[in-house]
Amino acid sequence: MPSSLLFDLSRIDLTKTVFDRIAIAEVNPQSHEMAQLDGIIWYDSDKLLILGYKDVTDSEFWVRGHIPGRPIMPAVIMIEAAAQVSSFFMKRIYGLVGFIGFSGIERAKFRGTVVPGDRLYLLGHISKVRSRQFSSDVQGVVNDKMVFDTAVTGMKV
Repeated sequence: MPSSLLFDLSRIDLTKTVFDRIAIAEVNPQSHEMAQLDGIIWYDSDKLLILGYKDVTDSEFWVRGHIPGRPIMPAVIMIEAAAQVSSFFMKRIYGLVGFIGFSGIERAKFRGTVVPGDRLYLLGHISKVRSRQFSSDVQGVVNDKMVFDTAVTGMKV
């Protein structure tokens, strides 16, 4: 049975973007084909919540080979998107200074596919913060359906 969503998307204006790719690039070092976060729609700095998105296009680097004739976003790229939305929160909203490295996957469950033309919403909750490390629960949602659920950790390097 899928987990419930981290927060209610119906209470958020999904047409609004508070941070675009340019603002994301100011704090997240991933670029070109490795940038897996297109915008931040909403965040709650008190509850440590964030909502970002990735617009999946037919020109993604993985489309040609995963899977020919039926492109499906690789699970590892979904996890990378989860790490990027979490890192953005920790640097831009929480104020962590310095380079953040992706340090682990505590769990991951995949429940659906993400294909070109989809907008992948990334719902994040920073669940634990220590001096150099943090943990984040992230869910991916496409067309009101949870497609993945993971917990990732990051570390100030």
